[in-house]
Amino acid sequence: MTTVLLLIHLFVTIALIGVVLIQRSEGGGLGIGTAQGMGAFMSGRGTANLLTRTTAVLGALFFGLSLTLALLNKGTSTTGHSLLDVAPVSAPAAPGSALPPLVPGGVAPAPVAAAPPAPAKPAAPSVPTN
Repeated sequence: MTTVLLLIHLFVTIALIGVVLIQRSEGGGLGIGTAQGMGAFMSGRGTANLLTRTTAVLGALFFGLSLTLALLNKGTSTTGHSLLDVAPVSAPAAPGSALPPLVPGGVAPAPVAAAPPAPAKPAAPSVPTN
């Protein structure tokens, strides 16, 4: 059912894009200024009304199909978790250290062994505080 609705949604989307691109930006529709033997139905004004109504119908279909597909797929998930389930980082990392990337499920991999500390400098003379 979802596949059929998705295909219909694709065709409605392509038709909507085509109908919108056919219209002139001034609202004249196809840019036909005179009837020139086509009859009253496809005159400049008739074409504008036809394209406006077609755009409105296709827009309503697009909106309805989008809502229907969203409601049908509301509970389905391929990974089993939401992006909102990832725990936020509580404290910023020390400058110069890279954060490990989060894997799906919000669990960070085990940290890599840190570089050995720099050799200690000789202690400076201390001043008594009493």
